[in-house]
Amino acid sequence: MSGPPELAEAIRRDGYAVARDLLSARDVREIKDSLAPWLQERHFGRNDFEGFRSERVYALLAKAPAIARIVEHPTVLGVCDRLLRPHYRLSACLAIQVHPGETPQGWHSDDGYVAIPRPRPMMGVSAIWAFDDFSEENGATEVIPGSHLWGADEWAAPDDARAVRIVMPAGSAVLFAGTLVHRGGAHRGTATRLGITPQYCEPWVRQIENMALAVPPDIARGYSERVQELLGYDVLEPFIGYVDGVHPKRLLGPEYAARMKH
Repeated sequence: MSGPPELAEAIRRDGYAVARDLLSARDVREIKDSLAPWLQERHFGRNDFEGFRSERVYALLAKAPAIARIVEHPTVLGVCDRLLRPHYRLSACLAIQVHPGETPQGWHSDDGYVAIPRPRPMMGVSAIWAFDDFSEENGATEVIPGSHLWGADEWAAPDDARAVRIVMPAGSAVLFAGTLVHRGGAHRGTATRLGITPQYCEPWVRQIENMALAVPPDIARGYSERVQELLGYDVLEPFIGYVDGVHPKRLLGPEYAARMKH
């Protein structure tokens, strides 16, 4: 699949699509290096869902600016542009480094917290980027094709025969509907596997991470306007998202305030 139209159509049909080799080896290394200070085997998951053998790092754009390269990657945003409404948001952005011995995660959907009965349209699009090769042995993401269309009475079995492992090289990403049933797989290998997952949501859905606090104005002003908008420094017309009656970009400084009509 070569670009956003084909990827978006695959997501509508199957619930997911794999975009291979989106990053160079240099980009992969630089992003991994930027995360290294927070991946020191000190912050493992607090429950079975997070993973007792998985390190998780949240609020990534406040810690590793290089992450913006994948948050605003044109292929991913091109897919989101086709599947979500204008002014969609970055809902979550976290790194997950899975260690040998990790057990399978529970099946879930990323927009399952939206209290609208299934079947229903996706309320978000997720990306999982591989920063190490995802393999059969090291806990590659598992998906149930077509499950994004399931109703409330359908779900996956613990060892569902319909599951597909997303095997892909570092620098690639799997993109999928927020309604897709998926999980992190069991890690039976011998080395850690790093993935980073930016998740995007419809503009009227509450973000999973409180981005305005995770990435406050003094940090957000260092990013591109596109990343600032994804974080929430944006208005859904006519005025949804204002701060004290005016556009939130005014909080970023006078150079931004001069451009705002609100």
